[in-house]
Amino acid sequence: MKKVILIAFISLLAGTSYAQTTKVGTVDRYYILNKMPEIIVMENALKDYNKELQNDLKEKLDNYDKVYKTAEANFDMMTNAQKEAKQKELTDLENDISKFRQNGAQLIQLKENELMMPLYRKINDYVALVAKELSFTQIFYTGDSNLAYLDSAFDITAEVLDKMGLAK
Repeated sequence: MKKVILIAFISLLAGTSYAQTTKVGTVDRYYILNKMPEIIVMENALKDYNKELQNDLKEKLDNYDKVYKTAEANFDMMTNAQKEAKQKELTDLENDISKFRQNGAQLIQLKENELMMPLYRKINDYVALVAKELSFTQIFYTGDSNLAYLDSAFDITAEVLDKMGLAK
């Protein structure tokens, strides 16, 4: 009987201790991100990269067009071996263009991730700073979670914006 009472008492103490030390909050990373002036620089860099990829694609298409027109103009004078070689060259160029188009979206996504990482790190650093100052033990990002309920009283987005020197 004493063991049962002792175990119940320890469980009650452990539960009370846990409840007193856990403080959970939330922050809206995307809201903060859109307030950061660096986002404009990132977006412009991404647009420039996209233009660069578009120019590369245009060069590939122009080259294909040039090879095709040259082959078409000289087709009657070509031997069968030359015709086959030119058809293979055109097929290879078509495949290269097709792969470039398919990979374009992935390349843009990779570039966006590369450009966003410093901004996410900066936000994470400020979130950690504010969370420590306000004695939070856990902070969830509201835009990334599947939380069923969020109490706005525990949202530290405004405090993080203040700490970063950004307008709300």
